[in-house]
Amino acid sequence: MPFVRIDALGADGERLDALGRAVHEALVETLDIPSNDRFQVLVGHDGTRSALRYDDYLGIPRDDGIVYVAITLRAGRTPERKRALYRRIAELAHAYSGTEPRNVFITLTENSSIDWSLGHGTAQYSPAPADN
Repeated sequence: MPFVRIDALGADGERLDALGRAVHEALVETLDIPSNDRFQVLVGHDGTRSALRYDDYLGIPRDDGIVYVAITLRAGRTPERKRALYRRIAELAHAYSGTEPRNVFITLTENSSIDWSLGHGTAQYSPAPADN
């Protein structure tokens, strides 16, 4: 059950859709997320009313093609699977939207089952104990 936010500078609807598709497919392929488990917020920034800031941290030369991908998901994936996810997102973002892999910045935030309500005001992954 990942929740994804993608922020891209100068992105129109077509590019945002391509980036969303890239991230979702990478999650399905590398973390075995169900294909119908898609919850995304896709935001394009125009550089004037809203902007993204970046530098060349760790010697990676970024430019206005920068894309920030923030993924919140339940804890439990191995470092190897996370590395595979990062790699696949960068590959698919390049293939689908032309985004240079050096411009794909990804962060994962993990939480537990009780931290999710998928509708109806209930914690579907952590139901309340039955009354005795």
